[in-house]
Amino acid sequence: MPKALNVNPNRMELSKLKRQLVVAKRGHKLLKDKQDALVKEFLARAKAVWELRQEVEKEISGCYSGFLLARAQTLPEMLEQTLMNAGGNMRVDVIYVNVMSVRVPSFKLPEQTIELNYGLGTSPGSLDVALEQFLKLMPKLVKLAAEEKAIKSMALEIERTRRRVNALEHVMIPSFTEAVRSISMKLDEMERSTLSRLMVIKEIVRSH
Repeated sequence: MPKALNVNPNRMELSKLKRQLVVAKRGHKLLKDKQDALVKEFLARAKAVWELRQEVEKEISGCYSGFLLARAQTLPEMLEQTLMNAGGNMRVDVIYVNVMSVRVPSFKLPEQTIELNYGLGTSPGSLDVALEQFLKLMPKLVKLAAEEKAIKSMALEIERTRRRVNALEHVMIPSFTEAVRSISMKLDEMERSTLSRLMVIKEIVRSH
């Protein structure tokens, strides 16, 4: 049952409510179309992100296998010291794009280099291989982070849009419709009452 609006039953209010009802219906249609488009885009992106995550996790597993091999070939203290000496300059460029009024990030990873600042004679070759694997994996990791952030932002926007659609569909539009119906009925009743009084007055005047 829609909540009744507290308005004066006159023609000015009726005209105002009718305009608001038209605007509410138009806004509901636009938001519903936006919600449908967002859901379609979200599902497509979510599928691509899931496939990318499976691929990345598989490659990460291979990288960790290389580290485990390196750990088995040297002492933990030496491996830790070696990794502390390894360095590089990691930088990510971030730009934002607009996807159906949703601001989503796009990360770009410039070409990276890794500096092997440790003694090659004291470190196993499997460590070099593992570090190179991680370096090759970085662009995919950055892309995965950007895509997951994008679908999270889209999910939040879908939820906000859904709440607005529901508010219009189940609260505002029914309330406006009920108010228009109620005022129209009262105005018709007032008009009939006025007409009846005029007819009575006319009969009185005629009888005299």
